Amino acid sequence: MCACAPGLTGKVVGVAVELQEAEVREIDLRDVFQILKKRWAWLVLLSLISALVSAIVSVYVMEPIYESSTTLMVGKTYEGEQAYLLQYNDVLMANQLVKTYSEIAKSRAVAEQVIRQEKLNITPDEFKGKIEVKPFNDTQLIQITVTDHDPLMAKRLADTAATVFMDKVVQVMKVDNVNVIDVAQVPLNPVKPNVRLNTLVAGLLGLMVALGITFLLEFMDQTIKTAEDVARFLDLPVLGSVPDFDE
Repeated sequence: MCACAPGLTGKVVGVAVELQEAEVREIDLRDVFQILKKRWAWLVLLSLISALVSAIVSVYVMEPIYESSTTLMVGKTYEGEQAYLLQYNDVLMANQLVKTYSEIAKSRAVAEQVIRQEKLNITPDEFKGKIEVKPFNDTQLIQITVTDHDPLMAKRLADTAATVFMDKVVQVMKVDNVNVIDVAQVPLNPVKPNVRLNTLVAGLLGLMVALGITFLLEFMDQTIKTAEDVARFLDLPVLGSVPDFDE
């Protein structure tokens, strides 16, 4: 067992503490800018690659989805001299029926009838995943929207769903009080995928990943590169330095 003088023991402890403090890397705002400046090319490159891959996948790999909508109105209609017969109670009753009619439009019976008429090779549950029925709050209007990979089929299914729904209302409610306001149109542009949004999100994600890798590599690098690093991390005076010479 080795016995050390009290003064020597204190110096050894002091050196150990200094070495432990040197292992703790603290960075300030200037360090952040220096790190980003040193690795800016990687940040830009990874962001561009992520955005480019997302754009290619969105345009050439993902199948476009189109949607077409038709709007219906619930309630009695009067023309000419009978127009005054439209009373507040009729409007109120129609507003209350909108929610009920919306559920009828989303029913399995309507889905099965549309599948039979259009000779679709899908299940009623799959068709219900293609259709959206949205009642407009405090109005007599119902919007039926159908999505499909074929724009012509999307328009055709929306019209067929509206027709079957109107027939089902007459059959169930024993009243013919649903009218078409806007017929479905052939969509010109797909609603999915959103190429711009996908590209932007992928670029931002690529940038975040690149930033994470950049700072991880910087923190893992424990080497002393400059005289400023010696003074900063080891708290030792720099007596001199050897410059680099070109061969």
